[in-house]
Amino acid sequence: MFVFFFILGHINLLVHTVETWYNQFNLKYAEVNMSIIEYIILGIVQGLTEFLPVSSSGHLVLLQNIFGLHEPQLFFNVLLHVGTLAAVVFVLWKDIVGIFKNILGKKTWLLIVATIPAVVATLLFGDFFESTYAGQYLGIEFIVTGLILVIAESVYTSVSMRKYDDISYLDAVVMGIMQAFSIFPAISRSGATISGGLLRRMERKTAAKFAFLMSIPGILGGLVVEGKDLLENGGISDIDWVGTILGVIFAFVAGIVAVRFMIAFVSKRKLYGFGIYALILGLLVVLDQYVFHLAFK
Repeated sequence: MFVFFFILGHINLLVHTVETWYNQFNLKYAEVNMSIIEYIILGIVQGLTEFLPVSSSGHLVLLQNIFGLHEPQLFFNVLLHVGTLAAVVFVLWKDIVGIFKNILGKKTWLLIVATIPAVVATLLFGDFFESTYAGQYLGIEFIVTGLILVIAESVYTSVSMRKYDDISYLDAVVMGIMQAFSIFPAISRSGATISGGLLRRMERKTAAKFAFLMSIPGILGGLVVEGKDLLENGGISDIDWVGTILGVIFAFVAGIVAVRFMIAFVSKRKLYGFGIYALILGLLVVLDQYVFHLAFK
């Protein structure tokens, strides 16, 4: 957790440095009224929280409400996911090459099976899931993320730990169902899938690596949907290319840091800290949504 907050603590200095550079060249902001700071913040948050077990989508929705950040353009959102996809591919390239060398092997089929529940859930309840991105259930979803992490760690035992080659199709189904729940914006995909692996008594590092490999078809599926929406909405227009490119670069770098950190962290340490963080954050959001109305009007 210290590394996570250390990184966030230095975002301010980094952002102001880039903003100064941006202004020195007198570059104009796009008509969408997103500033260079917003592009960078959204990129960093997307890159870090996509792979930390605290939910990237949930934090983006939360930041938009707290700081009044503009909702990113669809094109920018698509490219942010390209950045995080590139990050996980960069870190796990050896595993990915191994899968492609035996493309019809068991590991490929495990990933396909693990992806099916989320696909089915999206096809059946896509409109409902999309409506939740307004943030009306955000606090409850953060609490669910916290409970998933705490419960998984509470019941986890190191007895009969299974390694990567021992992953079964039932393991893939369980982790896939957990991934389907993470379609809700504040239920963490990495947190839910890693927890699913721990509940199935996988070796901790195995659970983390397979969870991140599962994220690849998940992110690709999101790109297809967003790409379709982008074409239906008239394609690319009024793009602030400097801000967009900077946001994607920051998402890519932050994603690499997050994936490497999480694999090392999960291998040796428990996820209680992240679970408690999500529980506290969820409680604060619920209080604001239903009592104080400071961020959520």
